[in-house]
Amino acid sequence: MMLGTTAEQDELRASVRRFLTDRAPLTRVRELMESEDGTDRGVWEQAGTQLGLQGLAVPEAYGGAGFSFAEQAIVLEEFGAALYGGPYLASAVLAATALLASPDEGARRDLLPGIASGEVIATLAFTEDDGSWDPAAISMPATKNGTGWRLGGHKSFVLDGQSAGLLLVVASTTAGLSLFAVDAAAAGLTKTALPALDQTRKLARLEFSDVPGRLIGSPGDAAAVLDRTLDVAAIALAAEQLGGAQRALDMTVEYAKIRHQFGRPIGSFQAIKHRCADLLLEVESLRSAVSYAATAVAEGAAEVPVIAPLVKAYASETFFHVAAETIQIHGGIGFTWEHDAHLYFKRAKSSELFLGDGNYHRERLATRLGL
Repeated sequence: MMLGTTAEQDELRASVRRFLTDRAPLTRVRELMESEDGTDRGVWEQAGTQLGLQGLAVPEAYGGAGFSFAEQAIVLEEFGAALYGGPYLASAVLAATALLASPDEGARRDLLPGIASGEVIATLAFTEDDGSWDPAAISMPATKNGTGWRLGGHKSFVLDGQSAGLLLVVASTTAGLSLFAVDAAAAGLTKTALPALDQTRKLARLEFSDVPGRLIGSPGDAAAVLDRTLDVAAIALAAEQLGGAQRALDMTVEYAKIRHQFGRPIGSFQAIKHRCADLLLEVESLRSAVSYAATAVAEGAAEVPVIAPLVKAYASETFFHVAAETIQIHGGIGFTWEHDAHLYFKRAKSSELFLGDGNYHRERLATRLGL
């Protein structure tokens, strides 16, 4: 397994960072927090047409660029650092990975090109009102209706469910969990925005009343598809968390250099030095873990189901700790709405809970190991 980054990957990182600095600074993030779907369509379109980010890890046969998850993890890290609120994680990771993990070649050829170009925003809807991230908790039914399928019930905490035009919905059939493609404009579908602590990340509740759905693959396929998708998504989210933790640490170190107390920069005091050094150790440890995990996905390693819960658990706790320390070291100003520290704190908490917190993932790993 090759670790580290190539010159091309370094240039990708620099390009994405320049793009976000220019088109999606935190001032723009704050503006979009107040919008319904949190997405600047011009930025989203430019990310697809000029940088090809949405299709970066999609094979060329389906309209993508044909790069690996290792490159996509770099993009996710930069998006996490910038607190980008667009539907990249929902569409380019959750939905695209679900389709790639499915055995349905026809669905891949029909649906992936639109996702890869950014013309179609897609998401994966699997959690329900009980808030469980465990696929075993899915109870929403899908019933056969002649040659088609109909869905009823609800999905909750659907990432970018308001803005998505294509919904990949996991529902229960007599054969087990199955995956369905649903047009977001279908009759009988109601979308409701959910209030969230992290206003940069939009969640929705979806109500299905006899909504038609296209079966992806065969009935009962979705259990394996969902396992693979959630493992990749956990590592993708960990890459985002790494970016957020690094940016929060950078913000803290910079403040410690310019904030003076008793005639000296607070960074010159041993207590602040030690806290910053401890945070650096945590962030660099997370960087190594995310790099290893992303390479494992890129190379199709058999250990991904073991790595994913470990990395997600560590990333969740690291990002939250760094974000909390950022507020503490900033002192009074760190608690104000005007300062950006609270945005990273809220993203850290929401990311910790999204797809399951550390305890959930450690239990998931223990179950997989038969403990």
